[in-house]
Amino acid sequence: MTQDGFHTQEIDTSRPHPARIYDYLLGGKDNYDVDRQAGDALADAAPEVRIGVQANRAFLGRAVRYVVGSGVRQILDIGTGLPTSPNVHEIAQEAAPDVRVAYIDNDPIVSAHGNALLNRAGTTSIVLGDLRDPRAVVDHPDVRQVIDFDEPVALLLVAVLHFLTDAEEPERIVATLRDALPAGSFLVLSHATSDFADRSGAQAVYNNATATLNLRSRAEVERFFDGFELLEPGLAQVPFWRPDTPPPPRSGEIGFYGGVARKAG
Repeated sequence: MTQDGFHTQEIDTSRPHPARIYDYLLGGKDNYDVDRQAGDALADAAPEVRIGVQANRAFLGRAVRYVVGSGVRQILDIGTGLPTSPNVHEIAQEAAPDVRVAYIDNDPIVSAHGNALLNRAGTTSIVLGDLRDPRAVVDHPDVRQVIDFDEPVALLLVAVLHFLTDAEEPERIVATLRDALPAGSFLVLSHATSDFADRSGAQAVYNNATATLNLRSRAEVERFFDGFELLEPGLAQVPFWRPDTPPPPRSGEIGFYGGVARKAG
């Protein structure tokens, strides 16, 4: 059996996968023992991590509601991870039923679970693809079926860029995606950092995973927004980006930056 050209035996369950670790930390069930062990080790190394992933998820919801409220009706979510309710398309379509969403992830398990949950009415799709090849993502026929790159798009890069090493040129990757977007598009981005605590122990957890954890400083994360105009309050720890509820306890320790920016004409 294949899914988007990947054989089922290519699903690697011998090493933790970032999407499945994240799913476990969010309380999901689509993970394996190796992912749960890695998640527990991560929580030991960074005690605020479970609060952090919940806060990151809440940031995603607020950002999606913002961009949809600004008139965007297309969302390209790269590195979407395993389905977690409410999903991006559910948040977006609650605000505007005509929003179209294309999900991209490089884990065949994510693709399989997503296809089982998504409607096939042409408003959502899930594509097995890799952020490291941004041109292939943009040109994928299943993405093009949902996303019209002549109209504004909200690009979501939420908790994914920190799994790219500097050698993989994440700034070039984001620039390639930016250049594919028309004026009026948005970038929603979050990224892990060690600005608030030493998180070398957390990084070590990912050394045996399918992707390493590459923490970056505020200045390094801000560079991903080159060519965009950051919206207020700029780049902030995710609980403090336009909060709609009181920030959770220990929010000041959360090592996730988040921001939303617009591509000007």
